Amino acid sequence: MAIDRRSLLLGTLAFVGTAPMRTAFGSAADNDVAYVATARRSGGDFCVLLLRANGSIVRDIPLSGRGHDIAYHRASGRAAVFARRPGAFGVAFDIGKTTAPHIFTPGDGRHYYGHGEFSRDGRLLYASENDIAGERGVIGIYDVARDYKKIGEHPSYGIDPHQIMLLADGRTIAIGNGGIDTVPDAWRAKLNLDTMQPSLVFVDAESGKLVAKHDMKGGLRSLSVRHVTQDKAGLIWFGGQWEGSPSETPQIVGSAGLDRELKLIDAPGSGKDLRGYIGAMAVSRDGRYIAASAPKAGQVLYVDSESGGVVGKSDLKDVCGLSSEGDHDFAASSGFGVIRYETAHASIISEHALQDIAFDNHLRRIS
Repeated sequence: MAIDRRSLLLGTLAFVGTAPMRTAFGSAADNDVAYVATARRSGGDFCVLLLRANGSIVRDIPLSGRGHDIAYHRASGRAAVFARRPGAFGVAFDIGKTTAPHIFTPGDGRHYYGHGEFSRDGRLLYASENDIAGERGVIGIYDVARDYKKIGEHPSYGIDPHQIMLLADGRTIAIGNGGIDTVPDAWRAKLNLDTMQPSLVFVDAESGKLVAKHDMKGGLRSLSVRHVTQDKAGLIWFGGQWEGSPSETPQIVGSAGLDRELKLIDAPGSGKDLRGYIGAMAVSRDGRYIAASAPKAGQVLYVDSESGGVVGKSDLKDVCGLSSEGDHDFAASSGFGVIRYETAHASIISEHALQDIAFDNHLRRIS
């Protein structure tokens, strides 16, 4: 049963930024940092961790709220972390410096969905946001040189835009519109499950014009599009979140292109096996293999983008964060502080565990 959205008052979003800086651990040199991840410490406080490849901490940036994903611009060394929905803070910092981070917000009547992306030249930062009163998704646009001042918005052509990705052409933004209506006063309650309309959308990054839109239709209307990545052929691979009956869970990983309709992978039963939820997506460095994490099932699914077939499946409790590690290899992080390296055929290469650390949903490769 859908909840009446208008019966809920729109509250004011409290601003949450970084907590006081802790002393950095070791050097913050660019070539020393392999990954950036948001995490929670055993005492309950949140942070951003800059990590070496062996899992040891280079730098620790405290947060006073839960973070989600990290945007990274390789040429400039800038990174930005976004609050988990429905948070209203962003934190930007330089990977190679220990100066205090810069805090920015989405403005009145907006909150973040946890994801963002830098423009190719690094001048702009895009963020997936909720226009609360307007009941629509938007992509916020921020000027990096002006201390991340918000300078505009593009429509997401749907509601609940989650992960956004600037495609290889540098001109097009892919948007996973989850289709689920929420308001901060109801925290993370889903208000429209009876009428949700998920979609995968392509938008021109400069003009904001709609380039293409693929709607989930018929029996797939309850498949919320959440996370995206791009293969070497230019197709967008997405991972979904099933909001229908568990007994009717379809496949939850698929692909689409600007001129190619949505297509789910052919892997009978795997949507149900994955507990109906994909927490992150990644592509191997050569662009061939797709990884999809399923934290509720404690599994990572590996797909060959050329054949569309499943080539591997690994088990790791509460796994979510994913990143490419080599041509055919991946790194995965878990809520139990584990970083594991494995191949696309699910062969474990090595594994490291951090004490008193619970990694959050996403893992960003830096070097």
